[in-house]
Amino acid sequence: MDSPIQFTRREALQPLLAALLAPAGALAQRGDKTLVVALPSILRQLNPAIQAAPVNLVGAQIFASPLRFDRDWTPQPYLAESWTFQDDGKSLLLRLVSGATFHDGRPITSEDVAFSIMAIKANHPFSTMLAPVERVDTPTPQLAIVRLKHEYPALLLALSPALCPIMPKHVFGDGQDLRTHPRNADPVGSGPFRLVSFVSNQQIVPERHAGFFMKDRPRVARLIFRILPDPVIQMLELERGGVHMTSTAVTAVQLEQARKMTDVRLVDKGGEAIGPVGWLEFNLRKKPFDDLRVRKAIAYAIDKDFIVRQLHRGTSQVATGPIAPGTPFFSSDKVEPYRVDLARAAKLLDDAGLRAKPDGTRFSMTLDYQPGIPDNYELIANYLKPQLRKVGIDVTVRTSPDFATWAKRVSNWEHEATMSGAFMWGDPAIGVHRTWISSNIRQGVIFSNTEGYANPKVDELFARATVERDIEKRKKLYAEFQQILSQDVPVAFTHVWSRRYAARKEVLNTPEGIWGTAAPYDQVDLA
Repeated sequence: MDSPIQFTRREALQPLLAALLAPAGALAQRGDKTLVVALPSILRQLNPAIQAAPVNLVGAQIFASPLRFDRDWTPQPYLAESWTFQDDGKSLLLRLVSGATFHDGRPITSEDVAFSIMAIKANHPFSTMLAPVERVDTPTPQLAIVRLKHEYPALLLALSPALCPIMPKHVFGDGQDLRTHPRNADPVGSGPFRLVSFVSNQQIVPERHAGFFMKDRPRVARLIFRILPDPVIQMLELERGGVHMTSTAVTAVQLEQARKMTDVRLVDKGGEAIGPVGWLEFNLRKKPFDDLRVRKAIAYAIDKDFIVRQLHRGTSQVATGPIAPGTPFFSSDKVEPYRVDLARAAKLLDDAGLRAKPDGTRFSMTLDYQPGIPDNYELIANYLKPQLRKVGIDVTVRTSPDFATWAKRVSNWEHEATMSGAFMWGDPAIGVHRTWISSNIRQGVIFSNTEGYANPKVDELFARATVERDIEKRKKLYAEFQQILSQDVPVAFTHVWSRRYAARKEVLNTPEGIWGTAAPYDQVDLA
């Protein structure tokens, strides 16, 4: 077994131990205010420049970004006090705030911004996110100019806390590989909280950065991210006051628990930029999934309303495509919803030459699922076994012992089908293109185009949408993409994840912007 990463600073131990040993319900009463947050995953490092969720939940507290966003998708100043597109949209001028410092006291300059943006481009798994960036010029310490190959309206969202941590060049630019840099587990950051303790399978403790450049922030003295993989235990700790809020959406079981708690409320605002959609992915390289009729048959065999109403107890929504409702580019116009129709499914399988044998079976398939979030993956996989049997498909559900095992299998295209999904991350150019664009079919890279889907028309629509500044024209391009995907059926869409999380009533100013709990907690307070 791997030994957990451990990192502590002596000055942090006394308040940390006091907070952890406080009686139930007493955490909010401390004069120096410790906010305790449940984190469902063990983290091995804390640098969101090389990994997205769930690292960026913690990373958004340790690192600041050039911009942040309000509830209306409007960019707001953060490390950049102002920003202006120039050169007909092919460059972005960022004017940095004065007086901002890293946690080691060194000033944050345009050199750090330039280093960070280019390092993220080179190392982040979202290869399309900063692909249009050519370089970042630094004419003065307070001015950074992002030079683009072409217009790129998604750039502002790509500069958000969840995606663009500003790292100190003097720490991370020492020539070592960023993906394996030793300071990823002990980062010097630029955000409202500085790391004081990191035990990967237990807790992460950042405390207030005394030199943070925003006046009177953060409101609490420290955060404690408690690693609690079991969702039931998360809610028990929430009820007794051992944690103040969850960092991810509540499951159906957690929802039932929360509704019985008088001191806990459900936060159903915010998180729209995450845009989480779940689906059944087909490996298009393998038979019979290379046959469109088979894929359509499976899509018609799935009762998505049952998944939402019964399996998820109303916490999710039916998905019709790759872009979640509530985001600017969602469209259901001329999109086939694939409502359950077993007779139609059987006819399609007959047409594909997969007629039922005497025992009723047409063919067998192995179904994997991403471990770690049962509602979104395991629960649906186990439902599909008897459901697809109704149309003659014999399903074997294969369990992976951990995320790494599943990711290796799927990213190396060894699967037949898997329950999976992806987040939009603010703009389709950031989080949607990567799954469907043919240039992102990359063996060994999870959350890329692992299904092997290639459609030149979709590639063309993405290329046009990437550079189109007119929002209405972009919407039309993405609407056409959603129509095409509903006919090609590279995956069978199932549900849109819930974004609702739980917090104790004494938590004030809960994160309710478009990034939800992946936003900085500098304004969160305790009564």
